[in-house]
Amino acid sequence: MVILLAKTSRIQGFYRLPLHKRLDIVAEFSGLSEDERNLLIKEGNLDLEVADRMIENVIGTMAYPFAVAVNFLINGKDYMVPMVLEEPSVVAAASNAARWTRKTGGVWAHASDSIMIGQIQVVGVPDPYGKKMELLMHKEEILRIANEQDPVLVKLGGGAKDMEVRVVQTRKGEMIVVHLLVDVKDAMGANAVNTMAEAVAPYIEEITGGKVLLRIVSNLADRRIVRAWCKVDKEEIGGEEVVDRIVLASALAEADPYRAATSNKGILNGVIAVALATGQDHRAIEAGAHAYAARNGKYTSLSRWEKDADGNLVGTLEMPLAVGIVGGATRVHPIARIALKILGVRSARELAEVMGAVGLVQNLAALRALVTEGIQRGHMKLHARNLAMMAGARGELVDKVVEIMIREGKIRFDRAKEIVEMLTKAK
Repeated sequence: MVILLAKTSRIQGFYRLPLHKRLDIVAEFSGLSEDERNLLIKEGNLDLEVADRMIENVIGTMAYPFAVAVNFLINGKDYMVPMVLEEPSVVAAASNAARWTRKTGGVWAHASDSIMIGQIQVVGVPDPYGKKMELLMHKEEILRIANEQDPVLVKLGGGAKDMEVRVVQTRKGEMIVVHLLVDVKDAMGANAVNTMAEAVAPYIEEITGGKVLLRIVSNLADRRIVRAWCKVDKEEIGGEEVVDRIVLASALAEADPYRAATSNKGILNGVIAVALATGQDHRAIEAGAHAYAARNGKYTSLSRWEKDADGNLVGTLEMPLAVGIVGGATRVHPIARIALKILGVRSARELAEVMGAVGLVQNLAALRALVTEGIQRGHMKLHARNLAMMAGARGELVDKVVEIMIREGKIRFDRAKEIVEMLTKAK
């Protein structure tokens, strides 16, 4: 029996209810109209039944635009890159900047092996440095226990490959932290690593006499790095003066965390858009990227732009990137499967290389805009389309509203609404 009190979110047994019953409760709680209810459960490219099994307490689905960036030449191979996001100008900018790189061979990228870190925290050890040595003496047995948990992964050439032991100083005293280094092959790998970390915990307690608490994957995947680089002919982006400006902007991002955060956000605009399209854990990717940017004690840019001896622009990017093409939403979500087919990648490593290249190119596009006409020129034109549609414009009327707002320089919702009303009356 489900008891729903007026205006309370304490609902016993909510997760056990069928989707439509959960929606009934939410609609009553929130005062949703019939149209709003129907929008939530409108069937799209993700069936409600699939969605209901992906996460808990589902009451509907939400669609985002699915786009494709073109012009990408990565490691000598042409790609059409699927991107899912809501921000205007990102896809257009990526496609444009990718074109600039083609004259000099496109973007080159390399991803390292798919090594993930599983952390096991041990507390209550009076002689942590001594027990560190004992743990290392038992490394082979610990790896054996870990690999027993996933014989399929081991058969594919993956599995626990090595182990590290650290003594970490904390405000609660010294703790031992064991790192399992696991090659997860073409998976993102969190589930495999977590299972291994939990399996070895009792043996680690036996060796140390301490208490194991956390047994969890680290999202600072600094053994799973992608590096991307490109050279851009100076004439492709407006000449050597533009190159110099981009280098100066890059220097600020390298030195100032306030600028670095925005620069890295631009990189992640590209990386996360591909991650969403292909069903990756984008939250883990972002957490790892920001942690890596601060790994030396100061937050800095993930990219660097320089000028070569001929006056051309050279860009490099380095970041951790834990992605997979097997398991999780990658294989459950039908659109993620289609996105991977569009990309044509055959391994997690290739996917990481594409995503790293997209991040670098996205950064180039943003920097070029910032040091020339400013970021708002292209962004606001696309933003104006959103405002026009929010104001009720449809079809050809959208373009007319945008044209007027751009000409007036008044890209605001209130003005969009006025123009829509004016044009509708005139029609």
